[in-house]
Amino acid sequence: MNNKNLLVALEAGTIRVAKPGLKGWDVDIKIKQGILDLFKNSKVVDMPGGFCDKEPFIPRSFNGNSGVRIVPGGTAVRPGSFIGKNVVIMPPSYINIGAYIDDNTMIDSHVLVGSCAQIGKTVHISAGVQIGGVLEPIGNRPVIIEDNAFVGAGAILVEGIVVGKNSVIAPGVVLSASIPIYDTVNKKIIKGIIPENAVVVQGSRKLNKSSWVLEQELSLCCAIIIKYRDEKTDASLELENLLRS
Repeated sequence: MNNKNLLVALEAGTIRVAKPGLKGWDVDIKIKQGILDLFKNSKVVDMPGGFCDKEPFIPRSFNGNSGVRIVPGGTAVRPGSFIGKNVVIMPPSYINIGAYIDDNTMIDSHVLVGSCAQIGKTVHISAGVQIGGVLEPIGNRPVIIEDNAFVGAGAILVEGIVVGKNSVIAPGVVLSASIPIYDTVNKKIIKGIIPENAVVVQGSRKLNKSSWVLEQELSLCCAIIIKYRDEKTDASLELENLLRS
């Protein structure tokens, strides 16, 4: 597949960097390699507005027939990213190459959607959220946010974390592959994956039991599942649906 066809196929959603498989999410290494080759083999050119970048990466433009609503004010969507129908993007936000944003999702202001991140249907990404990208190492899983999840303001999701369907991530939560997730409902510790319907808040845990650490009152951040979604949780999130119309 040549450079142009690769970007067209990614934007159409006919191919994607990662997709659901029988045992979780499968990463397509060939597509990631194709994106990397684009960077390697393209020259830097001048672009409108006083910018310069690799030649294939002139920011995408949309019109009223695209089914996407991009509010004026500094948003950039890079080529090779899929934007589904009825997606709303508030300014300023940045969507990087290889990202996949499915139908009816809300991207609020000051949001970074990193390269190859996969975001499902009817997801709400609140203001100031950072979703990390991953082109290299080539086999690594990107950040994945499944259908109907809610990510609160200022949350940071990196290192291939998977947020399960219908999950709620509270404002300010930091999630990565190495940060432990304490499930207080099922009384277990997990890493890398937020279960479906989980409600997650930011927490902390003691670093260790050495006298010096105790004296300094040091702790490490962690994520805590305080409950699983119920009617009260659903009611608190209902208002954001009005923004999609």
